[in-house]
Amino acid sequence: MSYRILVINPGSTSTKISIFDDEAEVVRVTLRHSEADLCRFATIADQYEYRENFVLKFLEDNKIDLDSINAVVGRGGVLKPMPGGTYIVSKAMCDYLKNPKQEHASNLGALIAKPIADKIDVTAFIVDPVVVDEMEPEARIAGHPAFERISIFHALNQKAVARSVAEKIGKKYEACNFIVAHLGGGVSVGAHRKGKVIDVNNALDGDGPFSAERSGGLPVGQLVEMCFSGKYTKQDMKKMVKGQGGVIAYLGTNNMMEVEKRIDNKDEKALAVFNAVCYQISKEIGACAAVLDGKVDRIIITGGVANDKRLVEYIKNKVSFIAPIEVVPGEEEMSALARGALRVLNKEEKAKEYN
Repeated sequence: MSYRILVINPGSTSTKISIFDDEAEVVRVTLRHSEADLCRFATIADQYEYRENFVLKFLEDNKIDLDSINAVVGRGGVLKPMPGGTYIVSKAMCDYLKNPKQEHASNLGALIAKPIADKIDVTAFIVDPVVVDEMEPEARIAGHPAFERISIFHALNQKAVARSVAEKIGKKYEACNFIVAHLGGGVSVGAHRKGKVIDVNNALDGDGPFSAERSGGLPVGQLVEMCFSGKYTKQDMKKMVKGQGGVIAYLGTNNMMEVEKRIDNKDEKALAVFNAVCYQISKEIGACAAVLDGKVDRIIITGGVANDKRLVEYIKNKVSFIAPIEVVPGEEEMSALARGALRVLNKEEKAKEYN
């Protein structure tokens, strides 16, 4: 049987929509939302009806019959920690996302998908949200009982490319050991053991390697001194860690292509910062190899920055002794969402319940 799936991926000022017939994407559009329109809403969650109407109008304008859709899947939000997989969007999930602990545009995915699915009496799903948590107990211990390492990372893309590479080498994802490095505005490097991400750096709050916009793990003593220096507010420090940290702090740009141009023009500072980015990512991959006891089927490099050939070559030269390397540039979020729903519809995977 063939299935038609509506995929909804909300961003801060846009909503991406795709229609998939099984694994084939037949329609994709990005709907833009003006700041004036979004400013009318007190919280991100309050936008869901406004965005739902945008989606419905797009379908109507393009003569896509709602009744032809077999499932609706939205981007997963910042929910409570959960194992990876495809989840049914429930009332409990929507209630949580309407009053979340952390606001994020991805919280709208389930909130938009659920009412549309209800109109046509089909199931709404989310797939591998950023809060996927499959970490081993020893990976959670941070070094002091007041702290705990938390799993927040590019779970959707990491899991999707891991499944794709497993298929390419003729294995099930659940039978493989992978190290997946997602390189974007933030960097997450995960140790995937037999279908579970047993250790990964917190890519949201500034853990692991530094990146285009994030500071990564900073020297703790210096960080404490700076926090209590009286020169910076809490908000200043948060921006230093996420948004204004990393490459942009050193070089004034978060565009790695611009950094490459500076290197080609003999900018020694740009070269030093670029090399440090590559060095730290390579070191994190090496750490994940230790977590997996050196038994690694593939190292996978993915995300937007994986298009940077110079950066990828540096990392390859550092870590290729560990395992063969697969480069999967970009992040096919829409396809990953559709495939998650399709696995459930085809009974290859059982949908999970959110509690």
